[in-house]
Amino acid sequence: MAAERLAAGWVRSWCERAEVALAKLVESFEERHGFPPGQNVVAWATDESHQATDELVELTPIPSDLTTMYWVIGEVSLPDVDSGYFVHSASVVARHFRENGALQINGEEPALVFASDGGGHLFALAGSGRVWRSTTASWFAQFDLNAASLQEFFEGLARRINSQL
Repeated sequence: MAAERLAAGWVRSWCERAEVALAKLVESFEERHGFPPGQNVVAWATDESHQATDELVELTPIPSDLTTMYWVIGEVSLPDVDSGYFVHSASVVARHFRENGALQINGEEPALVFASDGGGHLFALAGSGRVWRSTTASWFAQFDLNAASLQEFFEGLARRINSQL
């Protein structure tokens, strides 16, 4: 059974909560770690990123949850959360698709890589709505189930941010 589809209002709410938590994280980061934080940011979608999303939709059959996400979020950069998490912009996803195509994972509908972590592992969203993570830093690696939905993936990021406060 497919998970419930991602709602733009939920994504906006997640962004707002993440911004508050990231401000707290950055505020005390240097004191706790002895070096300044990187640029931890949730970038809101812009007219330019909307255009890149439209181009991605024209290029490939993009999972609908990814389209919803890109209408709210331009990209996410969390270098100081665990080993780092990065939700790529729609233009980067399009470039990766042109270079590598969609992934075929465990009989899923084609999946698009939309994020990575600081170790180079890739996160791909399949048409089913499930999120998969590569077992190594490679496009040709095995992918294991990471989250039942994009919402669950973002809830996991929120937990990781909050665990470092």
